[in-house]
Amino acid sequence: MDNHLQKYLAFVKAVEKGSFTKAAEDLNYAQSSISKMIGDLEKEWNLILLERNRNGICLTSAGEQILPYIRQILNDHQELEGIIHQMNGIQTGMVRIGTFASVAINWLPNVFAEFQKDYPGIEYEMLLGDYNEVEQWIEDGRVDCGFLRKPSNPALDTILLKKDEYKVILPVGHPLANKGTIKIELLNDQPFLLLEHGGKTEVTDLLEKNHVHPNIRFTTWEDFSIMSMAERGLGIGILPDMILQRIPYQLEIRSLEEPYYREIYLAMKNKDRLTPATQKFIEYLRFRETPLS
Repeated sequence: MDNHLQKYLAFVKAVEKGSFTKAAEDLNYAQSSISKMIGDLEKEWNLILLERNRNGICLTSAGEQILPYIRQILNDHQELEGIIHQMNGIQTGMVRIGTFASVAINWLPNVFAEFQKDYPGIEYEMLLGDYNEVEQWIEDGRVDCGFLRKPSNPALDTILLKKDEYKVILPVGHPLANKGTIKIELLNDQPFLLLEHGGKTEVTDLLEKNHVHPNIRFTTWEDFSIMSMAERGLGIGILPDMILQRIPYQLEIRSLEEPYYREIYLAMKNKDRLTPATQKFIEYLRFRETPLS
């Protein structure tokens, strides 16, 4: 890699990891090399890009302004390398994916397994977060594509992949488990475990839309925490069907009388500027693998 590109990569990785030491481990460099490369950039541009504090490092105002341009240069270089490899008949590259837990656990492994059979030279980097984090990673160029509900940014390109049903989870022996399906209004005043982090999610939207007010005992973004607490009788919850596959918990699972779904999209910054490796991954995602129903 060109010397300047190495310095750009060191800068971006240090920002992402929040530490010169962790960036060095990720890039297989000495910590002093990372520090020197970033120092060289600062001298060359006569700017301070990073500041050290007790928690690691953070961007200066100048660093925040520079970062998107550096990321774009690295993304363009990756795209160029992918095109050159493709022209030479070499299927290699890196696919960087942002996703949330249920997709990472119950969908992507099947896609990766099939993809690796045909393209063993293509590697993956997968970042796990919530909807807002994944969308921000796409906008920043941190990932090539990401799994989301419908993005808040209409400028992103999207592909609708799946509608995933939300279902009620109950402790074994719960009175509502006697019903085949559950009316949403029966959740009023029930001890409830809410799946939410930061902004509102589909579950909150569902409850508000139907004017249902359960007794919210816990709020968390961790699906398995909700399942564990429900198993122990601490409340009931509503979770997407995809995360409820092959679970280790003893639970009763019921559909709502009026089924409710989340739409799962694959989003990207610009579908016309994807690397060949990412294009091939999306092809497998759409046509080679059927998501869990």
